[in-house]
Amino acid sequence: MGGSRAAAPAFRNAHHLNPKPILGSSSLKRSRLLLPVLLLLLVFIAVACSPPPELRDQKLLNDDSLLTGEPCEAPCWRGITPGVTAWSEALTILEDDSTIEDPSVQTADDSPAVAASFKEPGGVDAAGQIFSDDGQTVSLIFLRLAPDLTLDEVLAKYGDPTWVIGTPFSDDPPQAIVNLVYPEEQMIVYVFVPGSAGTLDGTNEVIGVLYMKAEDMTTLLETSSLHAWEGLADFAVYGPDSPFEITPEPTAEGTPEATEAAQ
Repeated sequence: MGGSRAAAPAFRNAHHLNPKPILGSSSLKRSRLLLPVLLLLLVFIAVACSPPPELRDQKLLNDDSLLTGEPCEAPCWRGITPGVTAWSEALTILEDDSTIEDPSVQTADDSPAVAASFKEPGGVDAAGQIFSDDGQTVSLIFLRLAPDLTLDEVLAKYGDPTWVIGTPFSDDPPQAIVNLVYPEEQMIVYVFVPGSAGTLDGTNEVIGVLYMKAEDMTTLLETSSLHAWEGLADFAVYGPDSPFEITPEPTAEGTPEATEAAQ
């Protein structure tokens, strides 16, 4: 996705035994926001070996709060809200949650950023993550979900997304991801598609969700190339090779701002 990127902060392990890297190595690049597609790919790169991992995995988080709104509605998750909840409070919530293992925390050598990963007992490492760019307040919540929810269910609850972008993931097995952007809810929902030749269908499984603070959603929309929602369609309609409805455009100050592409 669009936008200039700076080198990722070098994270070091903070506490708990055997913490896992959750944001990729310092050689990987990220934007200020860790844009959703990039964040998702960094997670899988960081924890995966060759061949590519299966995006649909029952050992990821078995969590249906995206649909139930329990105990709080998006972008809140289990009482943690990006841009609102203090980092220390969020960490306490995770540590007190009996359904997940204690979080593994990493801090950065060259910035106040801090991150924590967690999983369900016996589950996949770093299935869930929270991140703070200032070390004081939660900025992002990223959840990799077991494939128990469907796109139809998300559309029934939240309606149509405003913006969409598709990302090919692997050829063998054929896997792709469609990112559904909901600006008002400050969230991106990740939906599985069976490869770049596949179709976005209502029965396709939801495999992740990212919640962010409002200003980061604004940054996302100003620095990304995105498609407008056109309903259920072939992956190619939302893929990187199709014309975008909004694209980043440099301003006089050199900062990308999204503009509507010529129709």
